Amino acid sequence: MNPERIAIIGNAGGGKSTLARRLAAAHDLPLTEVDKLLWKPGWVEASDEEYEARHAPLIAGENWLIEGMGKLETIPARLLRATWIIVIDMPIWMHFWLAAERQIEQALGTLEHPVAGLGEPISTHDMFETLWWTEQNWMPTIRAAIDAAEAAGIKVTRLDSVDAIDAFRAGLTP
Repeated sequence: MNPERIAIIGNAGGGKSTLARRLAAAHDLPLTEVDKLLWKPGWVEASDEEYEARHAPLIAGENWLIEGMGKLETIPARLLRATWIIVIDMPIWMHFWLAAERQIEQALGTLEHPVAGLGEPISTHDMFETLWWTEQNWMPTIRAAIDAAEAAGIKVTRLDSVDAIDAFRAGLTP
């Protein structure tokens, strides 16, 4: 069996985790949610050393599916180690909409998979601020890193709408 390393990346609220669970099952890959490496209870961020001590061995593995962003400086190495990159890159308003729906589900107690496995939600204000900041400050760098990985021969799938994500997910067999 050839090594399979899938990186799913994109701004918050776009459905990365949901897609990752389905894809990991379909490909029989161990799944890592980067937010679980990055965040401790109470939304306390892991130190660079703590994060890297957990992230580096993951990307060195032969078979994995890693979803999420994590720390910006670690993304290029992850992307260049991947055999397949799936980027969810919808208009920012759609990320806001989907993230707001997730906030409501968490407030109602119906959210099956909370972000980072944390029971307490991030504040809606902080979430919206982070979404906007990420779009403005990180996504241009991430898009360039994805383009560089693709130029190096790594398979890239770009999903730019909920319909595209749904169609992609429908094609997977659990």
